[in-house]
Amino acid sequence: MADKLICGVDIGSSKIATVVGIDSPDHDELRIIGFNSTPSRGVKKGLVVDIDQVTTSIEESVEKAERMAGHKITHAFASVGGPHISSLNSHGVVAVSNPQGEITEDDVVRAVDAAKAISLSTTRQIIEISPRDYSVDGQSGIKNPVGMSGVRLEVDTHLITASTTNLKNIDRCLSDLGITNAGFIFSGLASAEAVLTDTEKDLGVVLVDIGGGKTDLCIYIDGSLSYSASIPIGAKHITNDIAVGLRVSLASAELIKIFLSKHLNANKLKNKTGDLPNLKELNITEDISDISVKNVIEEIANPRIEEIYKFIGEEIEKSDFAKNIPSGLVITGGGALTVGMVEAGRKIIGLPIRLGIPEKVSGLVDEIIDTQFSSTIGLIFYGKKHALSETKKNKDFNKIFKDFSINKSFSKFKDLFKQFLP
Repeated sequence: MADKLICGVDIGSSKIATVVGIDSPDHDELRIIGFNSTPSRGVKKGLVVDIDQVTTSIEESVEKAERMAGHKITHAFASVGGPHISSLNSHGVVAVSNPQGEITEDDVVRAVDAAKAISLSTTRQIIEISPRDYSVDGQSGIKNPVGMSGVRLEVDTHLITASTTNLKNIDRCLSDLGITNAGFIFSGLASAEAVLTDTEKDLGVVLVDIGGGKTDLCIYIDGSLSYSASIPIGAKHITNDIAVGLRVSLASAELIKIFLSKHLNANKLKNKTGDLPNLKELNITEDISDISVKNVIEEIANPRIEEIYKFIGEEIEKSDFAKNIPSGLVITGGGALTVGMVEAGRKIIGLPIRLGIPEKVSGLVDEIIDTQFSSTIGLIFYGKKHALSETKKNKDFNKIFKDFSINKSFSKFKDLFKQFLP
């Protein structure tokens, strides 16, 4: 198998990131050969609000990534997120078609198709169908029923739907640049592909991707995606609060937030004021000589962080899986690095929390191994998995065709010839 080029365009509220990776049969890890991150324009809370600005931003990011990679991007996976995302769990039942009762790949496909045959508004589109659990003749807990014997196959699936209008807008932005959309991926699911371990998924875990204008959430139970949601609040709201509270510009507020997040941790915050970083080092235009760092964190940033976790807690309760997530929360995205984010979450949610940093990639990784690019890397991980499943299907088909064309045909011819022998 030759090297395969996999590309992803992560369209967020604060940045548009393009990544080009190579899936080589000689290496287990994906190799990054091109990457660029450009400030996002025309996107608000995950929704396209100005198609021309979005197209311009994507074009800038794609061109720079192409120059770095030395390859033209013709196909790319695109991320989607925001409050227009909704999810539901569905059940499908089919009769096994094989008279001998052996379940085939075709039976599994028919069962999943039956599960997705739900009444859906014309303004909604299914972007992800994730099988959770299979049952064969009433025996549940089966992850792969192919090859088993039975007469009745059932499947529980998790469906993620998105606004058709927003998907069409993103499609148009990509097609205007000559890029074929390889598929839409929920940004929370993409982040989960990049930062979660198989053990966490099996035990039960919540992936929280804190972006600029939104927070995406995925819950895994028994190794399967079981709940998805998106909250219309993110790290930009913390920046806005700092700007209003300190009477500084949004640009200065963002610098203050990033500066404090880099130089502070929970231990330093408990120390004396003299050990805290000095905001004068930022050299911003506004006068911030009288500002207390502790006040910025405890009175401005923390209330908004608590609000974000309050919404996360409500979504976990709504999912009915609150008692099935012993692995706790894995937080990622650019907002996850905000000062006090991990500590506040442990206190409010009451579960273990760790920072999710993307791994399992090689190549040009100096810039991209960062929480804010988890969903970006996740796009090409998803693309690799999608390519492997397609390859497996082709191999299965080729095997069937080969068996049919050589072995079966020859044996039938032999049986026919024997009938004419004395």
